[in-house]
Amino acid sequence: MKRLTHRFSCIAVIMMMSIALVHAQDADAFHETGRSFMRQGDFPSALQAFDKALELKPDDIDILKDKAFVFYLQRDFANTIDLCKKITARQDADAQSFQILGLAYKAIAETKESEKMYKQALTRFPKSGALNCDYGEFLSSTNPAEGIKYWERGIEADPNYSGNYYFATKYYAQKGNIIWGLLYGEIFVNIESLSKRTEEIKNILYGGYKKLFDDISILDNSKQSTSTFEKQVAINLGNLTSFGRYDVSPEMLTALRTRFILNWYNNEDSKKINFHLFEYQRDLLREGYFDAYNQWLIGPLTDSQRYTQWVQQHGDDVKGFQQYQRNQLFKMPVGQYYRH
Repeated sequence: MKRLTHRFSCIAVIMMMSIALVHAQDADAFHETGRSFMRQGDFPSALQAFDKALELKPDDIDILKDKAFVFYLQRDFANTIDLCKKITARQDADAQSFQILGLAYKAIAETKESEKMYKQALTRFPKSGALNCDYGEFLSSTNPAEGIKYWERGIEADPNYSGNYYFATKYYAQKGNIIWGLLYGEIFVNIESLSKRTEEIKNILYGGYKKLFDDISILDNSKQSTSTFEKQVAINLGNLTSFGRYDVSPEMLTALRTRFILNWYNNEDSKKINFHLFEYQRDLLREGYFDAYNQWLIGPLTDSQRYTQWVQQHGDDVKGFQQYQRNQLFKMPVGQYYRH
């Protein structure tokens, strides 16, 4: 009798597990359907699918976050805020939950609650590149000097989140800090290489190099920097005496930056400093794609007709660089942040 009872108990457990598994699979199917509707811009259908999923998995945080984001996309900010407050109160809430709440607060210009929320979020997720970026943007509307602190923290903690480089590049370009405007800008376009923001930052890079070509003394402050890295970059750039004698072009950029990379890795002081952007440029040189890279970087901005001709004449180089760019994804390692 005991054996029979035990057998029935086992069967019941297996049946319950099977039912739970089916429900989980159904919930996942409804969730994915909702995401598909969301990508298509059919927000009412997305919400219906998410609600179906939540009937089966009512506490699933990923489904709840997606539902909150659809509310935001529909400009239903009251429901976004209400749902996100419930999500962020949970122990398993992630940084993205706070991001969505921040977007809703921004949409209704709720500064007091935004301030409170970002401080709470960064207490829980101090190394979130996205939250540091968003809070920096929030602060920069009234005090850019406060905003840059959080963009720098984001870069240090999460070096492959592109948003912090985007805002930091614009900040340093406006402040005339040529070194960090150029470095952060080039890192940004390599991490986020296909967006509207990419073209914006390429324009800033081109403008930065024009300033450098016009007046090499713009490096003087950086040569006195307490940051060993910044000082070495400024000194190595300053030693390239061709600056100021020619206009900015991809060809001149290739020539000068080739010399910079060779000097950097032949100098006992600078070659000890690891910096992936310079390593990437050296690899491009070795592979024979550095010219194509510099054309990609500023070619269309200097002379669009000349760039088009160059592309037509160097089709193999362009294809080779594009393939290299796809295969060698640019990633900044943790630990290569240099204070300044």
